[in-house]
Amino acid sequence: MSLILRQQVKILQVLPNDSTRIADESSLVIMDIVVELEDHSIANVEVQKIGYKFSGQRSACYSADLLLRQYKRVRGERGRAFSYRDIHKVYTIVFFEQSPESFRRFKEECIHHFTQVSDTGAEIELLQEFCYVCLDIFQDLLHNKGIRNKLDAWLTFLSVDDPEAIEALLDQYPEFGKPYQEIYELCRNVERVMGMFSEELRELDRNTVQLMIDEMQEEIDALRKEREEAKQEAEKTLARKTEEASQKDKKISEQEQEIAELKKKLAMYEEHGND
Repeated sequence: MSLILRQQVKILQVLPNDSTRIADESSLVIMDIVVELEDHSIANVEVQKIGYKFSGQRSACYSADLLLRQYKRVRGERGRAFSYRDIHKVYTIVFFEQSPESFRRFKEECIHHFTQVSDTGAEIELLQEFCYVCLDIFQDLLHNKGIRNKLDAWLTFLSVDDPEAIEALLDQYPEFGKPYQEIYELCRNVERVMGMFSEELRELDRNTVQLMIDEMQEEIDALRKEREEAKQEAEKTLARKTEEASQKDKKISEQEQEIAELKKKLAMYEEHGND
């Protein structure tokens, strides 16, 4: 988090994540955790297997929810002494295993930071920041450029299971050996792994997933329609070209016949002229 947020981060505590999930969504979420940082700001870290549609709108809603929860908690703790100075930033950090379409065209960038700024240069402290990490795009960059820095090392640790890549990571950053060992020991204890998944993560995100399926199906149907129209147009064009060729063949044949007739007449004139 320190490397992603570009500042030193120390986690004070993990907070209960009791926000109401939009559309009961969870089937595409692998991890969702809320932490309080040393400066009392809040960070929501989420890993999505497939990036949801409406990533910006969805993140804004969760960020607003966390900001409101912080406001209620701090105001309840401080009572009359409460001031808006006591409200700290809320960071929303989303990791995508498979990035949404809006990020895929940025082939050379795998981390995107969003902050609120004015169009005049005026500065006030707004409290919501967003960061999206595209692990699939990072893997392409890793394949082409290798591990370039500590942030690349962390993203490799989080997203890559290829033995050669892990060996390269451990050669450059041997300190990752310990967490890899912990993961190995954890995976040997199946009951403990299963216990990590809450009931919330077992529920289906029917609305959002169905929307994505419907939209993908619409795209497929549209492509099929375009393909059929293109095929029909090609058949019409071929038929027209064939007819044009046939007409030209007919015209050529007629002209050849005319030439043959003219040659016969010319031969007759020459014969009579000799006589």
